[in-house]
Amino acid sequence: MSASTSPSAASKPGPTAAPGAAVPPSGRVGAREGAVLLLVTLGTLMVAVDSTIVILALPTMARDLAAPLGTIIWTILVYLLITAALTTQAGRVGDMFGRGRIYNAGFGIFTVGSALSGFSPTAEILIAARAVQAVGGAIMLANAGAVIAHVFPPERRGRAFGFLTLGWSVGAILGILLGGVITTILGWRYNFFINIPLGLLAVGLGSRCLPRSAREPTRYDVPGFLSLSVGLASICYGAIEIAVNGVAGTNVTFLGIGFASLVAFVLVELRAPSPMVDLRSLRDRLLGFSLVAGFLQALGYLSVVFVLTLYLQGIRGLTPLDSSLLLVPGYLVGAVVGPIMGSRVDRLGPRELATGGIVLMLGAVLAYSSLTVGSWLGWVPAISLVSGLGSGMFFPANNTAVVSQATPRTFGSISGLRATLSNMGTLLSCVITLAVASASVPRYVAYEVFLGTSNLPGGIGSAFLTGLHAALYGSAVILAVAAALSWSRGPAAGRRAGPAPGKPPPASAGGR
Repeated sequence: MSASTSPSAASKPGPTAAPGAAVPPSGRVGAREGAVLLLVTLGTLMVAVDSTIVILALPTMARDLAAPLGTIIWTILVYLLITAALTTQAGRVGDMFGRGRIYNAGFGIFTVGSALSGFSPTAEILIAARAVQAVGGAIMLANAGAVIAHVFPPERRGRAFGFLTLGWSVGAILGILLGGVITTILGWRYNFFINIPLGLLAVGLGSRCLPRSAREPTRYDVPGFLSLSVGLASICYGAIEIAVNGVAGTNVTFLGIGFASLVAFVLVELRAPSPMVDLRSLRDRLLGFSLVAGFLQALGYLSVVFVLTLYLQGIRGLTPLDSSLLLVPGYLVGAVVGPIMGSRVDRLGPRELATGGIVLMLGAVLAYSSLTVGSWLGWVPAISLVSGLGSGMFFPANNTAVVSQATPRTFGSISGLRATLSNMGTLLSCVITLAVASASVPRYVAYEVFLGTSNLPGGIGSAFLTGLHAALYGSAVILAVAAALSWSRGPAAGRRAGPAPGKPPPASAGGR
């Protein structure tokens, strides 16, 4: 993968729709474009639904499968780990075999993984099934942006990316609402079964309308993939074991192996002829700062809902469903605002909207950190409205900035790089927050609250709240750095243009 192609002049048109497809007038979406947008939005929605549904159903799954915490928590972590490690390679597979074809295959794998998860008789088999589901989810996440960039012309991409934000926000809402209802009424297995009919319909529709892009020759980066996977897995295992069982030589060793593997990953990628993550492309100021801002936003913010769930259930004694309902207004605002802000990006550029979105999320985190054991619960949905507006501004703006610097032959690779960094941030955010929040109280108490099996009594609630505040302060610092980088990227540069039809790419494209 490479992003070293020079930006085109403003007079050069960017890539338009797929070859041979009719392009509708500006501002209008054709039937084919609408079907593609429906599929990528639906895929994003389903991945988001399963992320939140699993969190809410975790206590029930643990009891039903008689699984200890150290085992059942990997139903969440294995999903995040695989998507973090696989997304860039999955984007490369899309470049190699056709983005629409591979995206549709991802939908099929995700559906199979959902069925296997629903029928799992043990926690270990459930974790393996979730791994299959994660492979499909990684393929969809890595190629969704590339499919949009392939089908939509530059002047309409911002709005299309806004619909991806809509899909994620609506999926999170449905996961929050349906998770408690389905688990209570039908059982946790139906949280996975609901994906089967939707997945089958989507695969059928995708086989007819998804673009059949040209295949690009490329190579897999096995050393890079292995070093990244070992690094993330070792850090996750070591950190979780420290949080659950305390500091021990073995756990510290795993952390050391993890960080050493990440250093090796950086060295491998800088020297690889066809790297999994082209770190050299980060030297492009707009692309590099946009990607790092996305990583830091995920690292600093995406565990906030987990922190709030601990606060509402463990300290305030609410049920999982009642506590989740307090967070729905923010997701609703994000779902509505995403497409609107996406259309503003097309006119105003990404810098101001993306940075403003991070600042709003930073303000929401600081407001959450002021909650006490006796705070009015109405503050939670009020603050969530601010965070929802911020996410609706940030995601379409930042995604547009990233893809604007890709050429047609690197849409999949750049989209996969963005998804990889975001998933890495999400994974590490959950691990770090879990360790920090549980450090202030006895471990068994923290994890009983996490599993929803008890409330925190007396002074332990105040002590645990101190740990939650520490996690939120850390998130605020990370978001402040993300906002600074987002603004420092500068105004949007001209969009990169692909080679004219029938002409080879310029020599500076490199890497392929």
